[in-house]
Amino acid sequence: MTNTATATVATTAAPRYAKQLASHLGRRSEIKEIGEDIAIVLTVGECRLHSTPEALELTATADTEEDLKTVTRVVGSHLERFGQRNELAVDWNY
Repeated sequence: MTNTATATVATTAAPRYAKQLASHLGRRSEIKEIGEDIAIVLTVGECRLHSTPEALELTATADTEEDLKTVTRVVGSHLERFGQRNELAVDWNY
């Protein structure tokens, strides 16, 4: 059974943040482009990034709850750090 968490991060710069996150995490992870979306594939799970004009939508998946928490922690903390000036906040829904 796959565990899933979602988050919608309000920003008008979603494509820029998605690209920055993929570029940074791509040093140690696989990055896949799926249509207009980006998937960051970590060893424990993955996070799909979808940009809209008003937000960056995140969907994290993993096989276990523990692995899901790792994916959400890694992706969320990096995104919040990159968006610190704009006070980005990632609030995951499990």
